[in-house]
Amino acid sequence: MPRVNYRNSDVALMARMMRAEAEGEGKQGMLYVGNVIVNRVVADCLDFKAVRNVNDVIFQVQGGNFSFEAVQKGNVFYQRARTAERRLAKQTLDYWRDHPAKFALWYFNPHAPCPPTWYDQPKSGQFKEHCFYEPKPNTCDSVYRG
Repeated sequence: MPRVNYRNSDVALMARMMRAEAEGEGKQGMLYVGNVIVNRVVADCLDFKAVRNVNDVIFQVQGGNFSFEAVQKGNVFYQRARTAERRLAKQTLDYWRDHPAKFALWYFNPHAPCPPTWYDQPKSGQFKEHCFYEPKPNTCDSVYRG
């Protein structure tokens, strides 16, 4: 059983996002971005109460901007999904989770050392240039179940 319900269009959309956000960090980095996307679908808390599918997550607007820089700026996000990234997206949608993004709801590249918290949420770890953050204990139990 997959972690979340999805269609082929969701796989393609997620694959494009994973590539756009983390292609430079290789397969592992793209899988971590996929974890965050799926975790946001699963989360029924904080900023993610109104997102229930991959499309909602990727096109979510917060503070007047898209949540993901790749959607806002375009870069490779608007290119077709490639087979390799589709495979990674499907893997993440179906079952794949790993630290530091296993329960993460946020990530970013600070172009500097990772701060210990981001918007008051604790750092769960770092992979190459991206810092990952998961919700504080007892603020988002759904992400730990999903």
